[in-house]
Amino acid sequence: AHQAEAINAARQGYHVMVSTSTASGKTICYNVPVLEAVLENPHSRALYLYPTKALAQDQLRTLTELTSYPGLKRIQVGTYDGDTPTNVRSRLRKSAAILLSNPDMLHLGILPNHNLWANFFRHLRYVILDEAHVYRGIFGSHVACLMRRLWRVCALYGAQPQFILSSATIANPGELAARLIGMEAVVVEKDGAPQ
Repeated sequence: AHQAEAINAARQGYHVMVSTSTASGKTICYNVPVLEAVLENPHSRALYLYPTKALAQDQLRTLTELTSYPGLKRIQVGTYDGDTPTNVRSRLRKSAAILLSNPDMLHLGILPNHNLWANFFRHLRYVILDEAHVYRGIFGSHVACLMRRLWRVCALYGAQPQFILSSATIANPGELAARLIGMEAVVVEKDGAPQ
């Protein structure tokens, strides 16, 4: 039920914060709207941000499997981090519909070079912040400032992406989402996963 609620809120254009238990299927809450957007408009782009490179690599496997099905094979997915070879970085910048990265790479490698990323930012439809409960304290403040920088760069290129955040169950998901992205988000926290 929480997946349907989150997907429908995203389809209606709202920023969404999904805060349900571990292994409750939160990934579906953002993969479905992103894949739908790319299928509807092949120019659409999505930026998935994870707190660690290992988590991004794990999610890359899931997305690679998802996009191996007929009808989804043309959707290019890749990770852009400190381990990404230079020649692959250029290809991802030009053609990846879904780019997986981390806040540090966004801060150091992507936003300062936004002119090289103009096409990506112009078509950026979704920004995904996974494991949002990790973004607290000083790290959370850094990510909140980074999201505001990202928003300004997107505005420069005429884009207004939707944010979808996912988090383990926390006491204040709406407040955390608003502090991170600087905007209100629809909160989905009634866990419909089987127990």
